[in-house]
Parts: sequence; C-alpha cells; structure tokens
Amino acid sequence: MSKPVIALFPEASFGSALNCVGIAQQLQRQGATPVFLCHPGFNGVFTEYGFKEYQLPASPSAKQQTEETWQAFVTAHLVHFNQTPTEQLETYVAPTWDAIVDTAMQVEEGLQTLLKRIKPDGIVLDNVIMFPAIANAGVPWIRVVSCAETELPDANVPPYLSGMAADDPARPGFERAYLDVTAASHQRYNRFRKTCGLPPLPDGQYLEASPHLNLILAPSAIRHDRAAPLPAERFVFLEGCVRKEARFDPPPLPVNEGPIIYLSFGSLGAIDTDLISRMIDTFATFPARFYVNVGGFLESYSRVPDNVYLGSWFPQPSIVAQTDLFIHHGGNNSYCEALYFGVPSLVMPYCWDGHDNGLRAAQTGTGVHFQRDRWSPQMLHDTMSTLLADRHMRDHLGQISSAMKARSGSRRAADAILQTIGISLPR
Repeated sequence: MSKPVIALFPEASFGSALNCVGIAQQLQRQGATPVFLCHPGFNGVFTEYGFKEYQLPASPSAKQQTEETWQAFVTAHLVHFNQTPTEQLETYVAPTWDAIVDTAMQVEEGLQTLLKRIKPDGIVLDNVIMFPAIANAGVPWIRVVSCAETELPDANVPPYLSGMAADDPARPGFERAYLDVTAASHQRYNRFRKTCGLPPLPDGQYLEASPHLNLILAPSAIRHDRAAPLPAERFVFLEGCVRKEARFDPPPLPVNEGPIIYLSFGSLGAIDTDLISRMIDTFATFPARFYVNVGGFLESYSRVPDNVYLGSWFPQPSIVAQTDLFIHHGGNNSYCEALYFGVPSLVMPYCWDGHDNGLRAAQTGTGVHFQRDRWSPQMLHDTMSTLLADRHMRDHLGQISSAMKARSGSRRAADAILQTIGISLPR
C-alpha cells in the first residue's frame, strides 16, 4: 500500500505554520507523507523540517502584493495595538478580515490546480477562513483550531477576540459591534462562496466546522465548560501540540547568572521595537538572563545590557523548556508551549486572540497579563519577581505540564486524521 499523502495548509503566520509541523512530524512517524501548501513568504519554512512544500500559484503581481503589503499592513496598524479589543474592532479586526477574504479569493484558482496536482488523501486546514477549493477537493478535510478556543462560539465561552469574561455585562455590545464591523467583508465572502458552490455562513463566521474532524489545541486546564458540548466524534481536544526541535543551548552572557526569561512577541509583534527597547532597558537592572526574539530588527537595537541576548529567531520549544518565565503576546501556540513545559506566562497582548489568552492565563492561575502601554519599570520588575517566586503557580503548572505530556497532542492528532481518511497505520 502506498503511503497516504496528507496536505497541510496553515495560515500565513508562524504560530499556525509551526503547530502544523508538530502534527506533520507525527504523521510522518506513523508512515504517512505530509506535504505543505505555502503562502508566499513561507517558502523554506517547512523544508527546514524535511517536508515537501508546494507554493500557492499566483500571478507575479499578486505574489509581490502579498509579500510587500502584509508588512506595510502591520506597520500601519502598530498604533492600534495599544487599543482595547472593542476599539480594535473597527481599526484592526475589520481591515484584517478584509485582507483575509482578499487572500482567499486571490488564491482560489491556483489552489484548485495545486490540489488536483497533489491528489492528497486528506487536507488539514489550520486557518480562520474556508478556502472553497478545500471543501470541494473531494477528500476529507480536517479543521485545526490553533487560535484560542473562543474561535468556536458558545454561550459559556467569551466572544472571540474580546478579551472579556463570558459573563461580562459588555458582551452583548461587543458582539453587536463585531457583527457590524465585519458585515461588509462577510457579505462579500458569502457571495464568493456562492460562486464556488458553497452555502453561506452565519453572520460573523468565516469558517465552518468540518463535517469530518476538528482538532482543538486548548488543553483541559484552560478549557471552558460549554453550554453545548462539542460532539466528541468530530471534535478532538489535543492537549496542545508541540513540535520536536533540536536542543538549543542558550549562549552564555557577560552576566550569566540568575533565572532564564524568554521574550517573544511573535513575528508580528517584533515590529514594535519601541516597546521591546523599553523592556530591554528595564531588564538591565533585573537579576536574570534574558533571551529576546527581535525578528528581523536586530539592527534597531544599539544598546544591549550584559544580561540580555538578542536573536532574530529561536527554536522556541527548546528554549521555553529551559525557561523560568515566558513573556509573550498571548498567541495560542506560545501560550500552549508555556503550559506544556510548565512555565508561567506574562502575557502582553496586542491583537486577535492574544486578548482572550491573556485573560485566560489570569483566570486559570497560569500567568498574568499586562496592557502593552500601561506598565512601569517597577511594575514589570515586581511582576517578574512575583511570578518567579510563586511556588503555588509553579506546582500548578507542573501538574498541567505532566498531564499534557502524558497525552501527546501530536499523536492524538495524527491518529484522528488517519482514522478520518480511513487509513490504519502502525503508531
């Protein structure tokens, strides 16, 4: 029997991309052939892990537009990252959904051609929008929810992207505002779906649940008690999903003593060099070793304290495993990796589900969260000291870590995917 081919299609973000790597690694170990469908700008990301890549076909102008405008898009919205989630609905969320709908429409024809060429036995979609070519490919497709669990609505679950509790009195107003600001892009998207033979989606939704299988990263420790439980035969919680990385040994520093603190605001957050510079200045007077992911902006930092190391990229699972505190933006991948390795989180969200995960860290005793523009050096000092000294939180996180490691999310994902496409392979 030939090996089944599983096409994985993550969105154009490193969180989703690297989450899918963890699933692909396990699929490969179990005898399948994972391949990746890549957005422009992500070529080479998956070949580094030994997987074949297929670039989404696009016209030269569309490809150039994708690569050039996303950086400009994020730069233009940097000022909005200090706003509340409600304020961001109009300034950031609505334009982002417009851009996502544009992408889905631009790649549709090329994606159809590519899937006919690959002939996969199944497709794994880790995205926030349905690409009709996937639904129409004639093979089972699997949805991965690698954003916060709030992406799947429920009366007992906070509204997606809100950063509020489920019973917050402001919830109805937020939900109305969300539908208002997304109405135009949603209507445009539903018209596009109709031309592709797909039914319309309810207001505010851009991706339906898969009729075959849905994989959710949220581990038990931070899961919400839903009013309408998700059907277990189609919705599988993975207890996180962490990829395998080569061991990273943190380089020694001129001042090489104290706990290790890792800072990463993700590929988008690295653009806020002013915020990171301010934090680095604060780190200089704190008794710890700091490893800071600054993305492609190394040249923006001229003064680096002796207890700080700047890098353009870190193999995150490896360094988080050696870390005593993880400062991050609340991206679901980062948050789940902190939980997996039993590391407290200091969450400073700037957009999307980071707001939801920031609040959830505080609610579940797995970390704290700050607003990005409302902290002082003393406040940061005190919070880092408190988190490093909190034995109760450390013990709680240790129990969460043990439970997550005992139930391998990547293995559960691979088993469920192979079962869904009707193929049994040795584990």
